[in-house]
Amino acid sequence: MTQVTDHRGGVRSLRVPIPDNPLGHTLVYVVDTDRGPVLIDTGWDDPESWDTLTEGLTACGTSVTEIHGVVVTHHHPDHHGLSGRVREASGAWIAMHAADTAVVRRTREARPERWFSYMVAKLTAAGAPEEHIAPLRAARPRALPGLSPALPDRDIAPGELLDLPGRRVRAIWTPGHTPGHVCLHLEESHPARLPGHGRLFSGDHLLPGITPHIGLYEDPDDTTVTDPLGDYLDSLERVGRLAPAEVLPAHQHPFPDAAARVRELLTHHEDRLSALLALLAEPLTPWQLAERMEWNRPWDQIPYGSRNIAVSEAEAHLRRLVKLGRAEAVPGSEPVTYVAVR
Repeated sequence: MTQVTDHRGGVRSLRVPIPDNPLGHTLVYVVDTDRGPVLIDTGWDDPESWDTLTEGLTACGTSVTEIHGVVVTHHHPDHHGLSGRVREASGAWIAMHAADTAVVRRTREARPERWFSYMVAKLTAAGAPEEHIAPLRAARPRALPGLSPALPDRDIAPGELLDLPGRRVRAIWTPGHTPGHVCLHLEESHPARLPGHGRLFSGDHLLPGITPHIGLYEDPDDTTVTDPLGDYLDSLERVGRLAPAEVLPAHQHPFPDAAARVRELLTHHEDRLSALLALLAEPLTPWQLAERMEWNRPWDQIPYGSRNIAVSEAEAHLRRLVKLGRAEAVPGSEPVTYVAVR
């Protein structure tokens, strides 16, 4: 049975399931506007998820055919996956920040072989063992899930009031979890008159009990060295200054006091960077660092695909330490190793 929550003030949420994922579901928000309902995210492209979304919209007194627009917080498939089906059913527009649209475009245009060769090169450079890389060398499937995400119709510009007639929803660019992640600030009085400035649809940027993954989303043809963790920490502070009365996240549950949660996350990342510096008393590759980092389970229990994500996060933290001058690459090392600056 579809779970619908009425947050009042013309905002409801639907719990759309994510198949085979410990997160369980995505909270898809239905926002009433003068031209019909607008969705904030859509959920995973899966038959059960689609049925849950459409049944939930019916329970809200509307239908998927009446959707006016879709605002996507970021390109991940548990947020953007069903956007194309919603557009096909309703004619709705889809809006996304240009940086994530670029990722979507690369995903659509790249052949699976290109993705595998890129991953082999990245993991080799990170110091991954051959037994981890070998399956990627051999794998040549015809298709990979999530390789045909819908191209958006509109760009979301940072700071703009979105074209949602009768509502005041401002886009807040919050890169880090993805390059084009956006939060959406509903600049309207809280329906329960909680203290603070409106409500914040926070996507994955600010969650009540989870620290979002910070990894790398890079164009293989672009040599720019990004700093996604630095971007995320800057974005956190920006959101904390908004001081919304309530945060409406894409997972778990709504919560008050965004500033307190921001402080917790900033402290968490500073503690984690300090712990990594202790590990870097000896030179380590990104893979070796990932093996030694604290995760939600021991390294030998982390699934194959999740290890790739973990190495990406280790590299994001290394880039932050290098940019801060607290770690450096060891000259001549191959694969490259990093060591703390004493």
